[in-house]
Amino acid sequence: MGTRKDIAKELSSLCARNKDGSFATQANRANILHAAARTLQKAGFQNLAAASLKPKHVDVLLAQWRADGLAVGTIKNRMAAVRWWAEKVGKQNCVPRTNDDAGIGRRSYVAKVSKAQVLDPDKLQRIPHERLRVSLELQQAFGLRREESLKFQPTYATKGSPDAIELKASWCKGGRARTVPITTDYQRQVLARASALAGKGSMVPPEKSYATWLSTYKECTRLAGMHNLHGLRHGYAQARFEALAGFKASVAGGPSRGQMTPEQRAIDLEVRMQVSDELGHGREHITASYLGR
Repeated sequence: MGTRKDIAKELSSLCARNKDGSFATQANRANILHAAARTLQKAGFQNLAAASLKPKHVDVLLAQWRADGLAVGTIKNRMAAVRWWAEKVGKQNCVPRTNDDAGIGRRSYVAKVSKAQVLDPDKLQRIPHERLRVSLELQQAFGLRREESLKFQPTYATKGSPDAIELKASWCKGGRARTVPITTDYQRQVLARASALAGKGSMVPPEKSYATWLSTYKECTRLAGMHNLHGLRHGYAQARFEALAGFKASVAGGPSRGQMTPEQRAIDLEVRMQVSDELGHGREHITASYLGR
């Protein structure tokens, strides 16, 4: 009788041997594939090897994700991980080459309801590490992603101009460096606190690795009851839009594009492009997920 296969362990080993992408990308891929393995085992594939991937297994995963009501974007992200798995074991033909081939519709970026958040002072004080509290404030004050707020180096970020911070490419998603303007007293206060804590280093304590500190962040925010913290970035985008445009974004109660005057529509487009640049996207249509239409 042959050795029993454990697809979860095999996929974990596959991820450990192939460190493609950033740490965050690797961690996300490993989590997706671990969940996929459990889904397949629950579906009856108890003795499946990683190299035995077949179209029927992909079909089972797609069917389950749809039954779970996952968003189109989430399914696309999970399919990307499955394609990576298929490529590593030489089974590319088992996975539909495109999302259209897999019957996965186009992702809708238009927000219907605001996802903006502001930090709850009481919950923030439940975070036991001051560096983490200030990293969360950096997310709120400048619209930073989680990784950017942890890797943030105040000395580097503020060396260029007193009126903007500079984000290093290695901190940012897609390796896209950017600048974010300093326009409020709150931003300056957060930067002062970050500088006092980090000195010439980053918001990650010198004795910790990024991976360890990220785990600490996740655990501390969970215990503090803080969830969906990407909403801090949405909050920044909406506040910044209103400050620049002079009226609220549509998702925050402002006029829709159909309700705008020609002058407002021109302002709306110009401001969206600026907000997109400050968020690190550089594509106007992405702002619809933060600002609506």
